[in-house]
Amino acid sequence: MKRFLVPVIAGVVLLAGIGAAGWYLTEHPQVWMPDDYVEYWAAGRLNLTGGNPYSADELLPLEGYAGRDTDEAVMMWNPPWTLTLAMPLGALPPRLGQVVWLVLSLAAVAASVALLWNTYGGPTEKRWVGLAVAFTFMPTLFVLQTGQISAFLLLGCALFAWCAKRGYHFAAGAAAVLVAVKPHLAYLLWPAVGLDAIVNRRWRIVLGGVVTGLVATAIPMIFHPNVWADYFEAYRNSPVPPSKWVSLTLGVVLRLAYGTDHFWLQFIPMGLVVLAFGWHWTKNAKRWDWAEQLPSLVACSFVTAPYGAWHFDLVLLLLPLLQRATDLVNRPRELPGTVTHPAAHAAGSLGWIVPLLVLVAMNAAMFVMSRFQMWSFWYCWVAPLVLVGYAFTARRRPSPALVPA
Repeated sequence: MKRFLVPVIAGVVLLAGIGAAGWYLTEHPQVWMPDDYVEYWAAGRLNLTGGNPYSADELLPLEGYAGRDTDEAVMMWNPPWTLTLAMPLGALPPRLGQVVWLVLSLAAVAASVALLWNTYGGPTEKRWVGLAVAFTFMPTLFVLQTGQISAFLLLGCALFAWCAKRGYHFAAGAAAVLVAVKPHLAYLLWPAVGLDAIVNRRWRIVLGGVVTGLVATAIPMIFHPNVWADYFEAYRNSPVPPSKWVSLTLGVVLRLAYGTDHFWLQFIPMGLVVLAFGWHWTKNAKRWDWAEQLPSLVACSFVTAPYGAWHFDLVLLLLPLLQRATDLVNRPRELPGTVTHPAAHAAGSLGWIVPLLVLVAMNAAMFVMSRFQMWSFWYCWVAPLVLVGYAFTARRRPSPALVPA
């Protein structure tokens, strides 16, 4: 009885705390002024009322009304299916919507941790480790503070991995629509899904994505049939198009170093990784395991995305971080019933120390940078560091000399 009573009490206390915090924020609008959240609220409200969700002139007065102090509209550059998420938000009063968006974002991160911890075999009694990793990771706090949508991309990845591992292929495809809110940040996922469908006959993933994507696209068009025309028009006429964005990817670093006038330089890392992915696919096509492959696909995509990756989008890196966290937690428990060499056992027991220290140092550095309000570009070292750490902490098969036959 006690085993079930503790989680119930903890849940009640948590809900009460969220409710009290929500009430306080609603009653004190001067606390936690809205940031990027307003782009989704305003775009959702405009589309609901038949306005143009990609018009700066229409967005600006709504964003001012919502509490954002700015002379320029905060644009929602996500494709129109994103409005299926934004419109319910826009139906709420702006401050209440901000609180609801925060709660949903918290829930998305927590659900992602639970799904990923289960997918990668993390012991239930140590799920707190995953939650600790997620909620002390500075990009998680950036997402929650700004009200950005990236927490839902993480949830889409977690749902995709969880569903694919259990053979729920249609549901996995449906979850990928959440990832498509910012499709360039996980661009390797899309050719991988297509190749997997052709080679391994997993067409239900494609079907789930297409059906769900069409529904998510049709809903905004019911309220505003010209939404796609408005979307493309906004890109064509934007004073700050993607070619002018200075985000934190390797391509942008390359362009800043060798020629700011050459947008094509930002696509070189992407092209090299696509070639590497082709080689990797040929080696693993017949034994393709989505749960195992997805973290590396997302991490490599993020590091080499040609544009549009920001410090709050780094929350996607929780996918490889949590996969490795479950590996490290499980290593001392591997190979039950066997006798392992004492040195190997000690290495397994202490192998978490260096990754933990690196993670703490990385979070400390990002915290200091955030206190100095450093530009998003200066976080360009985070994703490559995570990718390198992910590669170096890969699970290795135990030596035959240490495992009895």
